[in-house]
Order: sequence, then structure tokens, then C-alpha cells
Amino acid sequence: MYSQGLIGADGKTHEDAAFLAAFQARIDAEQKIEPNDPMPEGYRKTLVRQISQHAHSEIIGMQPEGNWISRAPTLRRKAALLAKVQDEGGHGLYLYSAAETLGVSREEMTEQLLSGAAKYSSIFNYPALTWADIGAIGWLVDGAAIMNQIVLCRCSYGPYARAMIRICKEESFHQRQGYEIMIALCNGSEEQKELAQDALNRFWWPSLMMFGPPEGESVHSNQSMIWKIKRFSNDDLRDKFINASVPQAEKLGLTIPDPDLKWNEAKQGYDHGEIDWDEFWRVVKGDGICNRERLKNRRRVDRDGAWVREAAMAHAQKRAARTASARIAAE
Repeated sequence: MYSQGLIGADGKTHEDAAFLAAFQARIDAEQKIEPNDPMPEGYRKTLVRQISQHAHSEIIGMQPEGNWISRAPTLRRKAALLAKVQDEGGHGLYLYSAAETLGVSREEMTEQLLSGAAKYSSIFNYPALTWADIGAIGWLVDGAAIMNQIVLCRCSYGPYARAMIRICKEESFHQRQGYEIMIALCNGSEEQKELAQDALNRFWWPSLMMFGPPEGESVHSNQSMIWKIKRFSNDDLRDKFINASVPQAEKLGLTIPDPDLKWNEAKQGYDHGEIDWDEFWRVVKGDGICNRERLKNRRRVDRDGAWVREAAMAHAQKRAARTASARIAAE
């Protein structure tokens, strides 16, 4: 999912050979890189881009589900979905904080998102049309996210890896919540099961695109693997996701919308049909169904919430001034 954060990345670095060799030796020894450690500029830039776009994805990802909180079918569903959306906001804050340790401000990252200079995961530019879509998002989208994020717990950059440990624990609940919604729908009326199948049909291929382009088209992926920012190729993670999801769909009695999907005994996994990469790049470049709506909403929230941020800043400044005055008086 967050391999998409490497699209357009500049991983070039200009340090001398001895410095780069010493840094790589630390990486190869599985030592965590911490904020005050010397690091190649290319490593820092790659992390800033990936972590910030990961954070943006969590924040933008609140929109399709947040729109369903008031329309969830029961009080229990409302409470669970509200908790999930709240978790996603918290994930964004963890990740912005991790990125800030690399010398980029939260204001700068926010401005990059609002201006369209920074991207977020393509999956969040697809609409959640029915309640079944909330189930599919939890099952498929969060399931794909977990495939990426479990590996990120072993990222070579310490603050990112530690943030991911907490996030993965919460994402696992989100995935189970989504699958439980799909179980309820598939065990309900024929109409409810049709809604579940329709949601699967629309979210299956975008979920596969979340892992990013094939390795031959992912130009910065190899360097990120050398630096152990990521550990597996986009295609390997995509295959793991498919192999896990197909039996789950069969358990639900749903059909994966891929006529070319078949078991490959030699590799002990599934072969899948061709992904529409033209659609992927179109969405990444801003021409998806909801690209404009998602950014419009985010800009509106940023504008409407300005007074809250200003009031919080003024309060913090007054509190700091009172504390400083009290300290001076005590001395």
C-alpha cells in the first residue's frame, strides 16, 4: 500500500563511499537508525516521502467511512465504525510525528497534501456507495494494508517501525470488523449477499493496486529494499494478499471478480489476471472518481478548523508564559 509513497521519490544521495558503506553496514547488521544518527540524504528523503504519504492516507481514509457513521444500521455498528475512524486519525498523528523526526514540519506536510503536491493511497479515491462497501473496505483495504504494515514493523528507521507496531494491532481489529460485516451480509437475505458481492467486485482490483506498480515499473523500490525501508517486493506482497483473500471469499460464498484467477501448484499460490495499470496511474495523477472531492473536503476541514488550532496555540503560549513567570518569581 505505502509503496505508492515511493512514486516520484528522489532516492539519489551524494555522500562519499566510506560514509555510505558504513551506513549500509549498520543496515545489514539490522541496527535501527534513529533521528540523530547520520544518514544519507536520499534515505531521509525517501522516508519523509513514504511516511508523510502514509499519514496522508490515514487522514484521507477517514472520509469514505466517516460518511457512514450516522447511517450504520445499528448502534453497535455506529460505535464500532466511530472507533475505527478515530483510530485512523490517531494513526495519521503517529505517522506525522515519526516524519517530523526527519526534519520536516507537520505544517509543511499538510500544505503539500492540500496543494496536491503530495499523494495518498489511490484506494481512497473510490466511493463507499453502500454499507457493504464498509465491510469490503475493512476486509480488503485494511487487509492489504496489514500485508504492508506488518513488514514495516521491521523497517530500518526506528520511529517508523515503532509507530507501525501500535498501528498494526489496531488495523487487525479493523480487518476483522470488516470481515464480520461481510459475514453478516452473506448470511442475510439474498439482496444483502448481492450487496456484498457488488462491493467485492468494485474493491477487488483497486485493492490489488494498493501494493503499487510491478517491480519493473517501481524504480525506487530496489533502493528501499537495500536500505531495508521495505522488505518485500510489491508483487510478492500482492501475491500474499491474494493467497490469503481467496479462501476468505470462498468461506463467504462470494466470487472473486477475476476470470483468470487459478491455483498454481508449482508456486503454491494463485495466478491472477492483468491489472488495469492505466486506471491506477490515472487515479494516482488525480483523475479518480473521488480525487477532487477528497481534497476539497480536506481543504474545507483545514480552513474551518483554523480557529481551533489558533486558540490551542494561544492557550499554549499563555500557559508557557505563566510557567516562565512563576519560575522567575520562585527564583
